[in-house]
Amino acid sequence: MYSLNADCKKINILVVDDEPLVRRSLSEFLTLEGYCVSTASNGREALEILKSYTADIVITDIKMPELTGIQLLQQIRLNYPDIAVIFITGYGSIENAVEAMKEGAFDYITKPIIDNEIRIVLGRLIKQKLLVEENIKLKEEISATRKDHFLDIVGKDEKMQKIYTLIEAIATTRSTVLIHGESGTGKHMIAHAIHDCNELERGKPFVEVSCGALTETLLESELFGHVKGAFTGAIKDKCGRFELANGGTIFLDEIDAFSTNLQVKLLRVLQEGELERVGDSTTLKVDVRVIAATNQDLQELIAQGKFRKDLYYRLNIISMEIPPLRHRKVDIPLLANDFIVKHSKRISKKVEGISQDALAVLMDYDWPGNIRELENVIERAIILTKGSMIKTEDLPEFMTETKGSEETQKDSYRLKDALKEPEKDLILKALEAVDWNRNDAAKALGINRTTLYKKMVKYGLLNHHKVAY
Repeated sequence: MYSLNADCKKINILVVDDEPLVRRSLSEFLTLEGYCVSTASNGREALEILKSYTADIVITDIKMPELTGIQLLQQIRLNYPDIAVIFITGYGSIENAVEAMKEGAFDYITKPIIDNEIRIVLGRLIKQKLLVEENIKLKEEISATRKDHFLDIVGKDEKMQKIYTLIEAIATTRSTVLIHGESGTGKHMIAHAIHDCNELERGKPFVEVSCGALTETLLESELFGHVKGAFTGAIKDKCGRFELANGGTIFLDEIDAFSTNLQVKLLRVLQEGELERVGDSTTLKVDVRVIAATNQDLQELIAQGKFRKDLYYRLNIISMEIPPLRHRKVDIPLLANDFIVKHSKRISKKVEGISQDALAVLMDYDWPGNIRELENVIERAIILTKGSMIKTEDLPEFMTETKGSEETQKDSYRLKDALKEPEKDLILKALEAVDWNRNDAAKALGINRTTLYKKMVKYGLLNHHKVAY
């Protein structure tokens, strides 16, 4: 009744038609075209075959006994969604074929079947299936390369993946990098990753300076060093951070805190690799890779005359924008679990995870303090929790109350809106009962005349032609 060729590795087609001549001629043509073909005389037989035969395409007549082509399509869509269906129909049943395409059929061909027509339809179908398969394969490859962790950085968000790719791309260079990002986004971790990923710098010094925490005098001494007697308190020679970082990397956080004088000195280090200690005229040569970071808009500072344009272009050879946590909320569960492992171990307290309700609160919060704030919240919750899971009650009150207070406020607004119409109606009825005499209406309502006047203004009742004073 039907043939099976389960060993064939080409595209498998199942032909379903109750007319033997159609089955035979179509099977012969498709076989000559290079397809693996099986046949069935009706819909029920086709479903039996599909239990053991991996078909890529089903070509079926619409009008068949026992199970129609439409019913067969519905079963295939339900049980074998990857199989494409093409209908065979007479000219008198084209409307049925169009309806079938709405049910999910790929296309239809009309009787008598023309070889070139079915060749074209199959060509389009196979091209589409190949594109779908390539797309699935590409997504799987992307998914396989997607990283939840990159060195010490945690994050699977697409923006973070691009940062990982950029870090890997500059792994064999010592280009200057400028990192932009809000406070608490982890700019120092990105800087560490850039250094650690670089084969040329691995094992070399990594020196970090929080520039915003120091006065200009202290910062200059910290960066460039000083000699004995350079200023009050300089009791001996001191090596600067640039010297300490020689051969490696220096990370200058809050680069926007640099004064104009220090910007000039930094520009010289970047251009010439030269510096002098404070109070000394001896020029020192250094080979340092500079990574700078800021949470300010340096272009705006340039416009204000507070930051040198030439220094900006020297620093901005490689630019990285670190997204705030509110823009990468998909990473919150990963980060939370990472902090739970880190701090439960440090505190020596067995906390295994976070409840779904508590996680929902974290996901709903905007995190103005970014990752640093999230870490603080998790550390606090670990200390306070009485069980092995962080719960909603372990989180700060402002996180759990904000939403409720907002909802209460919204409800309050809705209540006020809801009360407007009944109040207006009541005032109208009182005015109409006393022929719009405001004194009498105020007495009837139990309010003073001034209050009634304000409410009439509010509800647009003052201009009524019957109003009596």
